[in-house]
Amino acid sequence: MKFRKRHLLFCILALIVLFMWLNNTNLFANKSGTYCFLAHRGLGQTFDVSQVEWDTNTAEIIDPPEHPYLENTLESMQVAFDCGAQCVELDIQRTKDNLLAVFHDSDLQMRTNGAGSVSDWTMEELKRLDIGYGYTADGGQTYPFRGKGVGLMPEFSEVLAAFPDKELLIHLRDGDLKTAEVLWQYLQDLPESRLWQITVYGDEAGLQYLREHNGEIRVLSASRLKSALLQYELLGWTGYIPQEIQNMELHIPLRYAKFLWGWPTKFVERMASVNTKVVLVAGSGKWSEGFDTLQSLDAIPSGYTGYVWTNRIDKVNPSPA
Repeated sequence: MKFRKRHLLFCILALIVLFMWLNNTNLFANKSGTYCFLAHRGLGQTFDVSQVEWDTNTAEIIDPPEHPYLENTLESMQVAFDCGAQCVELDIQRTKDNLLAVFHDSDLQMRTNGAGSVSDWTMEELKRLDIGYGYTADGGQTYPFRGKGVGLMPEFSEVLAAFPDKELLIHLRDGDLKTAEVLWQYLQDLPESRLWQITVYGDEAGLQYLREHNGEIRVLSASRLKSALLQYELLGWTGYIPQEIQNMELHIPLRYAKFLWGWPTKFVERMASVNTKVVLVAGSGKWSEGFDTLQSLDAIPSGYTGYVWTNRIDKVNPSPA
């Protein structure tokens, strides 16, 4: 009797393991597809991420410039799309007159000839600033973009008008609820087909407000990402897709991606079936690490058909589609 029970238990366990393997293996998956590129802030100046802390002014440590574009400008976004990016990430902040400026830093002094936060200025005033003022690659000896960035800070409606059919990843940079409320004023009258091309990420309060007004808009926050992936790791081996992971964007560091059930092909297909976009970021994902050289692309697994985060779309896609 003991032998029979052990044999039965062994068979049950073997069947469970076989089910898990068959349900998550990519051995029989169609791997003919390819990935898409997501250009971080369009095409901007890069810097050594190993030198970055939470309060680092990255404009003061840029690499020697190889192109003339500045992040978060219409020109940088246009050249990114021209180079074959399928999606562009941009940062928005609320202005004093309740518009949305496209700018990253918490202090204008980091990149511009202004000072204070974006919310201290009207959009008209921000347009007069030189967003290239603070960039230097040699410790302040020269400022190659000074005087070249006057009037280049966009207002968010300009982005929507310039790229009416392009995918956008919008970062609620200042993260407060009021900014989300202002953003919804821009988004609420867009057709459903346009909203499907837009993802918003940032702090949870603002995202919750957007979700209350549109339950299917794609969102991403650090807390949602952790909760969604935990739920998936617990249940995803069955093929079940938890509610927590639906209508999202997932930023997955390359270092940890291999631990996801069905990675890469089946995982991306599962996420696509519930309106969730998968974005692969380099390394551990710290400080917006991207796939920024042709050599770095060799690490992307065969059969991955999601998005790839890059700071140098001009380098990684020299022959755009």
